[in-house]
Amino acid sequence: MKIAVLMLLSCLMFGVNRDCLAVDSDKSAENAALIRAHHDSMNRGDWKNASTYYAEDTKNFGTPGGRQRLQMVYEDIWTTFPDFRLDIIDLIAKDDVVVVRCRESGTHLGVQKRSVNGGLLIGVPPTHKHFEVEVMHWYKMRDGKIVDHYGARDDVGMMEQLGLLAAPQLKP
Repeated sequence: MKIAVLMLLSCLMFGVNRDCLAVDSDKSAENAALIRAHHDSMNRGDWKNASTYYAEDTKNFGTPGGRQRLQMVYEDIWTTFPDFRLDIIDLIAKDDVVVVRCRESGTHLGVQKRSVNGGLLIGVPPTHKHFEVEVMHWYKMRDGKIVDHYGARDDVGMMEQLGLLAAPQLKP
């Protein structure tokens, strides 16, 4: 670690070279591996472990809430969708930022209680239908932990697949 810090300092002082790119590459690779491990925990349904990848003071969509709030969100997701999955399609890591494009899926078997998934499913009885949509997640990392997270999902597609929103009809 000390060598990496010294290399980074020399890169900043003396300009970018091949060794500097290796430092960036190492940090990017470490952060990418952490996000993959985080998603693996989620896909095993181990939301308690998945939440440990976040810093205690983590933010979600720039809003402070900490790891404890995130655990409540995760619990609600798995109560609503017990078979919830977030499979990585693409991953890009650069320094302390990791961006993933995922395929999110699950079967609506529970009643959502928190403002998760845009709050669209709060109090909605289970439809017993499966959904699969694409999602983008942006993670900001610090000291091996996620310190901020943003995401964008096809909520309209999810609601259509769950039978809670009629697909638009094209007029001839």
